[in-house]
Amino acid sequence: MKKYLLVILLAIVCCKVKAQYSLNYASFGIGISASLNHPYADLAKEYNNKSFSATANYFFTPFVPIGLEFQLGKLSGGGDDIDKDTRKYENNYKALLLHMDVQLGEVIDYRGSELLNFAKNFYAGAGFGAILNNVKTNRESLTNLGYVFPGKDKSTNLIVPLRFGYEFKFYNQYNEPNIRLDIGYQHNITFGEGIDGYDDPPSKFKNNALDQYRQITIGLKFNFGGETSYDKDIRGGY
Repeated sequence: MKKYLLVILLAIVCCKVKAQYSLNYASFGIGISASLNHPYADLAKEYNNKSFSATANYFFTPFVPIGLEFQLGKLSGGGDDIDKDTRKYENNYKALLLHMDVQLGEVIDYRGSELLNFAKNFYAGAGFGAILNNVKTNRESLTNLGYVFPGKDKSTNLIVPLRFGYEFKFYNQYNEPNIRLDIGYQHNITFGEGIDGYDDPPSKFKNNALDQYRQITIGLKFNFGGETSYDKDIRGGY
C-alpha cells in the first residue's frame, strides 16, 4: 500500500512540476507580417511604401527560429518635379529570403531575474535571398534630350537582410509559446542596381552605393507540430 501511495505522490509532484515549467515547444510554424518600407537607392527623393510577407518557420530552439519568407511589396522614388534629371521609378517587387534569428534567451541564463526574463526576447539575425524587381521608370531624360538612362526594368538581385527586434511570446494552457508577436527592423542590402532600375555611370549621376531598403515590421507567428523540449524553462520565473 505504501508503495502505491509513493507512486501516486510522485505522479502528483511530476504533474505539478510540469504545470509550473515551460520546457516543451512546437518546432514548426507559419507567420504573416506587414512592413513599412523605405528605399535607399540613387534618386534624390525616396518614398515610404508597404510590403507583406508569409513565412514558414522551423524553431531549432524556442529562441532560434529559421524562416523561409516570401515577400511582396512596393518601392518608389523620384519624380519629374523632384529629380532634376526627371528620373522616377516604381518597383512592385517580390522577394524570397532565408533567415535565422538568435534571441538573447539562447545565450543567457534568465531564470530568477525579471529584467533578464524580459530581455531574453530581443533578437538579431541575418540571411540571404533574391529580390525580383519589376520597375516602371522614365528611360528618356526630359532635361538632357537624347540621353537614355541605362538599366533594366526587370532584374533579379542577391539580397542580404540584417534583422533585429523583439518578440512577445504568448503561452497556451500547457505553458508552450504557441503565438508570437514580432516587432522588428530589417535592413536589406541588394547586390545590384535593380531596385530603382537605373544603372547610370557615377561620372554622370549619383551611383556610389549598393541599392538598399529598410523595413519596420510587425508580424505574428503561429506554432504547431513537431513538439520537442528545451533545457531551460522557456517562460522563465522569478
